[in-house]
Amino acid sequence: MLDFEVFTQQLITGLSNGMIIALIAIGYTMVYGIIELINFAHGDVFMLGAFLALTLLGALGMEAWGPSGQVFGVALMLIGSAVFCGGLNWSLDRLAYRSLRKSSKLSLLVSAIGCSFVCMNLGLFWGGAPMEVFSNGNSAAAPKHFPAIIPQINLLGDGFLRITPADLLVFTVTIPLMVGLTIMVKRTRLGRAMRAVAQDPTAASLMGIPVDRVIGATFFIGGALGGFASVIYSLYNNTIGFQMGTRAGLDAFTAAVLGGIGSLPGAVLGGLTIGCVRSMSDQYLETRWTNTIVFCILVLILIFRPNGLLGKTRKEKV
Repeated sequence: MLDFEVFTQQLITGLSNGMIIALIAIGYTMVYGIIELINFAHGDVFMLGAFLALTLLGALGMEAWGPSGQVFGVALMLIGSAVFCGGLNWSLDRLAYRSLRKSSKLSLLVSAIGCSFVCMNLGLFWGGAPMEVFSNGNSAAAPKHFPAIIPQINLLGDGFLRITPADLLVFTVTIPLMVGLTIMVKRTRLGRAMRAVAQDPTAASLMGIPVDRVIGATFFIGGALGGFASVIYSLYNNTIGFQMGTRAGLDAFTAAVLGGIGSLPGAVLGGLTIGCVRSMSDQYLETRWTNTIVFCILVLILIFRPNGLLGKTRKEKV
């Protein structure tokens, strides 16, 4: 295989993984844009969404449904995980964050880290479920195989490039979600309320906007995007584990900061960048250097462009 062919194949892989990272990063950047909170539990909410998808797959026996039935199964997992993760994220805000909003940012940050550990341990317990897809409850901490219910065929036939239905799934789900979210933020009443609360929550409240409800909706939407991403990730990579949220969360957080935290286009750009950097590093350098390269890029961006690639400088009011 020629070098150009290898590069192109890695670019496809990087863009596919980058789209997944971007979906998770949007959840980070939406919450930060509203209340300036880095929701470190977001990655673990994403992990629990993957565990729910595997539970649905095993409980309903989706592997035996056949091609047409499996399309319905994928849609069911996407909707189920999105609603579950959105509700879980909303619950975290309602139970852990809302009462601390007027406290110091450090209190909120510590609370987010605590919620992350709680969700991670829920994933550990869930991994011991007495189901065949969870190895009948044996070795709860071990990674779980996610059945490849999407055919792993090359849609290009015997060509040098390999594009599978899983690659198409990534783009056919993530791109409409991102476009729909952009339209929602710019054109709908809820989107205008979100932008008003992000700009000045006190003024928004005086204008009659239910600030707590808008923030709760933001958490729900961000969590739902993480739920969609969890199913796509599981179907694309076919392996999940209770610690996967840490890695995915760090990648998504890095992508959000790289693109400009608080910027939706920046989160997408950052996710695609991180995905491609990881893919190229794994191919042309040793895998053990990949994390180092990713975070070196982040450090350089923070040094020379602290607001990120597409971030805007905010003037502090005195």
